[in-house]
Amino acid sequence: MSQDNAYVPPRVWTWEKASGGTFSSINRPIAGPTHEKELPVGKHPFQLYSMGTPNGVKATVMFEELLARGHEGAEYDAWLIRIGEGDQFGSGFVEINPNSKIPAMVDRSTPEAIRVFESGAILLYLAEKFDEFLPDDPAGRTETLNWLFWQMGSAPFLGGGFGHFYAYAPEKLEYPIDRYAMEAKRQLDVLDRRLAETRYLAGDTYTIADIATWPWYGQLALERLYDAGEFLQVQEYKNVQRWAREIDGRDAVQRGRMVNRTFGEPEMQLHERHDASDFELRTEDKVTGEKGHA
Repeated sequence: MSQDNAYVPPRVWTWEKASGGTFSSINRPIAGPTHEKELPVGKHPFQLYSMGTPNGVKATVMFEELLARGHEGAEYDAWLIRIGEGDQFGSGFVEINPNSKIPAMVDRSTPEAIRVFESGAILLYLAEKFDEFLPDDPAGRTETLNWLFWQMGSAPFLGGGFGHFYAYAPEKLEYPIDRYAMEAKRQLDVLDRRLAETRYLAGDTYTIADIATWPWYGQLALERLYDAGEFLQVQEYKNVQRWAREIDGRDAVQRGRMVNRTFGEPEMQLHERHDASDFELRTEDKVTGEKGHA
């Protein structure tokens, strides 16, 4: 950009036009609902309102992992919140999550229903409720939380930073792409060095730290995010590759990836999940008759 065209911020910012790029129609500088809409409620103890983005996948993988371990009390209804259409600004959703971000859930197994929002909070809540995927010993628990909160703090640079400017912004700008590509690669290097030491992020045990981190960095390593695998040279991170492939092979992870998913191959899309049989009977290829590409 030439100096003549350089942007000079005004003294006071005002919202005069849409930001442009993907999701511009739903970006706004105020919170609160835009319309009245109650949320549906199903029959299971947990009601999840989400979409199959990396943050949403964290929650559905966690539920599927708990069910795989025999926790019948973890049965859940997964309702689709179409964030591109502004469902997250409906009054019912805002009541559960005033920040209007997915995923959000309600635990109705308690005497009074408990709302839980923010993906990390959901993982921690479920881990403590079912005593799974979070070590009991102080050192193991703390190391798990170290990496859980590392992910919560790091992923916005990958998604809102690199992903936005590389894939979603209305024009390609060298400075922000370089800035956030550098940070994305630094984060991959952090993970790669850690995973050279241990099988999983918190040690030898699979935990909520892995469940939180894999949908972002594991899928990035497997070239499923932003069409940026070659650009970031993700194959260079050998330990991340090993970890990403191992977790990708888990049946519960495969199921979790499908729930509330509205993109990709139809057989990998289960828009809503209300029963385990839905994975066989209600994927989009079954519902619409549309087949994926060979």
